[in-house]
Amino acid sequence: MLIRSRVPLRISFGGGGTDVSPYCERRGGVVMNATIDRYATVSLSPLVDKTIEIESIDYDAALKYDVDQFLAYDGHLDLIKGVVNFMRKAYNVSHGFRLRIHNDAPPGSGLGSSSAVCVAVVGAFRHWLNLPMTPYEVAEMAYQIERHELGIKGGRQDQYAAAFGGFNFIEFNGTKTIVNPLRLRNDVVCELNHRLILAYVGGSHDSSKILSSQIKDMASGNEETLKSLDRAKELAIAMKAALLTDNLDDFGLLLDEAWESKKRFTAGITTPKIDAIYEKAKSAGALGGKVSGAGGGGFMFFFAKPDKRYAITKALQDEGVQTVNYSFTDMGLYSWEVR
Repeated sequence: MLIRSRVPLRISFGGGGTDVSPYCERRGGVVMNATIDRYATVSLSPLVDKTIEIESIDYDAALKYDVDQFLAYDGHLDLIKGVVNFMRKAYNVSHGFRLRIHNDAPPGSGLGSSSAVCVAVVGAFRHWLNLPMTPYEVAEMAYQIERHELGIKGGRQDQYAAAFGGFNFIEFNGTKTIVNPLRLRNDVVCELNHRLILAYVGGSHDSSKILSSQIKDMASGNEETLKSLDRAKELAIAMKAALLTDNLDDFGLLLDEAWESKKRFTAGITTPKIDAIYEKAKSAGALGGKVSGAGGGGFMFFFAKPDKRYAITKALQDEGVQTVNYSFTDMGLYSWEVR
């Protein structure tokens, strides 16, 4: 038997950062995001012998352990090891197995790829062990593994986006999370897909480093950080209203304001290169846009005026920026068997 588990990556439109502690416990956070047809995929094969094999297709890396051996965290595929250690302890897994992992985007891309892998691995174990876990429980388990088992700094939106899929307005109140799916008209989704240009600006970001700085600023009561996060939350609420009422130009302008607010969260979110690319896109007809993720690099997206998509695409390509074809997807975590 072979089990496959797949989850989508996500674009974060607004509110990112308000899902990070201690802000969400103290003031409540909201995030507006959507998943796209880029995926993290995990294949799990039970083995007859007492070994654990982990293989990353993307990193061309392979590890092998005894089934009763603790998988030490040493910087090599630690995210996968964290899930394995957690699941074996929680569910007394004594069988051998092989895990193969592939991701359509690398860590640091800004598309929530690391958390997507974590959710996909949890999903593979859920299927194999026949665990009665809801998408909420899968997402929360992945969050606990990343933040507490491994000590990786970050928020909560990526795990929930991957587990649920689709356009979601997600509320974070302390440790309670509520996912509100947005039932958008097909016309709106198709037009949004056409006018939103996804682009890889190069490099990657160290989200843990950026978020550690943001967390420090929040905890110390930095007024500019708190005001910017409060404003990001307001803008996410306004973005939801704009999409539900078919006001796409308003949505694009809100993205521009959200990016200006995000840059004030903490240092390292933008760079001179990112600023230059953003201004070039706006000069070519973008209403707004932002980095998708903590910042510093990876993927950005730009919202075009109705007739400016191709001018913006050319301007970005002239800057050496790679644009990426994509579509939105409503499917979250899904697993199946191959026999």
